[in-house]
Amino acid sequence: MFDDKVVLITGGTGSFGKKFVEMVLQRYKPRKLIVYSRDELKQYEMNEQFIKYSDTLRYFIGDVRDKERLNRAFHGVDYVVHAAALKQVPAMEYNPFEAIKTNVMGAENVINVAIDQKIKKVIALSTDKASNPINLYGATKLCADKLFVAANSYSGDARTRFSVVRYGNVFGSRGSVVPFFKECRKKGKIPITDPRMTRFWITLKQGVGFVLNCLDVMVGGEVFIPKIPSMKVVDLAKAIAPECPQEVVGIRPGEKLHEIMISEDDSQNTVEFDGYYVIKPAFKWWADEKGIGGKKVSEGFKYSSDTNPKWLTLDELHQMIEEK
Repeated sequence: MFDDKVVLITGGTGSFGKKFVEMVLQRYKPRKLIVYSRDELKQYEMNEQFIKYSDTLRYFIGDVRDKERLNRAFHGVDYVVHAAALKQVPAMEYNPFEAIKTNVMGAENVINVAIDQKIKKVIALSTDKASNPINLYGATKLCADKLFVAANSYSGDARTRFSVVRYGNVFGSRGSVVPFFKECRKKGKIPITDPRMTRFWITLKQGVGFVLNCLDVMVGGEVFIPKIPSMKVVDLAKAIAPECPQEVVGIRPGEKLHEIMISEDDSQNTVEFDGYYVIKPAFKWWADEKGIGGKKVSEGFKYSSDTNPKWLTLDELHQMIEEK
């Protein structure tokens, strides 16, 4: 898919971006792989890490808020993966306008420039917090999801296709609970917001692999959701620090007890495949005419972390921590 093609990833120096670059370089032979991000230090460090691929990798310093810079970066690009976002929930509650500028207006810029530059395919990363959002981060990502799906209707003769990938917490990514619990272990006590709390869980490698597969099969307009396991936060704490007592500190503002990736309302437009679900757009979808397939989910279906049939055991969590 990427052989002799030009690929660009926004937010390319983040946890997902680095793993994406690593796996693309292992699997394919792109003509050019462009890392687009704001942080020159992280780009320098990434360049050192991937020095043997210097003939293939390019680094663009830029912000998705800057449409003119995006226009320059997207020139001659075949595929775009949009991973740039502001995503720290408490920080976004305190700085709401910044979240909107990056997550919503930045998404609009990516869409408009992709159409203008006649990009073949664009896939955007979303989050489980975009389904029935209760915090600003989730609300901005839901808005961005809607923008990317709707963009298929007005790409015109550019024929740019847009899709979205939505998944849960990424194991060990920057800012996740795993490094936080490891730090708390040194202090001898693990804070738990609520002992009933559950989360969807996916590794970076699985997340990147799913995005690559979706890029391959997408026809435009889909919200792809992988079938992934859930875990109990108390089990994760036991796996990381079995010797430490747990202290219940209460749910933080903007936090849910359980996460949802497909709501009951979304289920009306959801079809199921072997390893994933697809939420189809509410408007008339040309993919139906192509016979994309999938089995329609039952009425009232909900994909929630507390009712998920797949759960990670303590042993599996231990193994994931050791591999990390």
